[in-house]
Amino acid sequence: MSERIYGRRPVAEAERGRRRVHRVWRAPETVAEELERLCGSPDHQGVVAEVEPYPYADPSALLDGDDALVVALDQVQDPHNLGAVCRAAEVAGAAGVVIPERRAASVTAATCKASAGAVEHLPVARVRNLADWLAEAKERGAWAYGASAEAERSYTDVDWSGRAVLVLGSEGSGLRRRVAESCDELVSIPVAGRVGSLNASVAAAVILFEARRQRGDG
Repeated sequence: MSERIYGRRPVAEAERGRRRVHRVWRAPETVAEELERLCGSPDHQGVVAEVEPYPYADPSALLDGDDALVVALDQVQDPHNLGAVCRAAEVAGAAGVVIPERRAASVTAATCKASAGAVEHLPVARVRNLADWLAEAKERGAWAYGASAEAERSYTDVDWSGRAVLVLGSEGSGLRRRVAESCDELVSIPVAGRVGSLNASVAAAVILFEARRQRGDG
């Protein structure tokens, strides 16, 4: 069993990542129309690869480090948003990303492309129930902070040291009630413009790099 990914950067990262690359098609040896047929997208940038299925990580292993910083996504359904969040998480040095098994985007070729290949290095885990996983994370000493535009406390006012989980909601409705209630605290990013919120990937980047700053990593 295999799948296909596309784009210069995603394929290059796959070639030095965790999963085996079975075959690579490149232009001009393979014409653009054939590459599009192989991957189902015109965004192939002249390269398509056949790779092993994505190797999802063990969700409990993401918290093994005493200072593990994990991003948890509550039903983010756009694969491009998932990919962009994974890119921010990988660049910021996060331990991994957790996503639900149902009603959420998974790691597809589009996700890989949007992540610029970051998913080939960043552990991504799937869980049956996100609220239950957050409860387990808290039992292991992690603090869970949910991002919410309505929260009164700023993301800069909480302590991001030690084990911590940043929880981000879906594009439309944000965090579901049970997931929000599973967080230790809700935080917001103060905004000055007329648009009331940031998309998940931008919010992830802003908060993750504040966590790095507090930890002395940036």
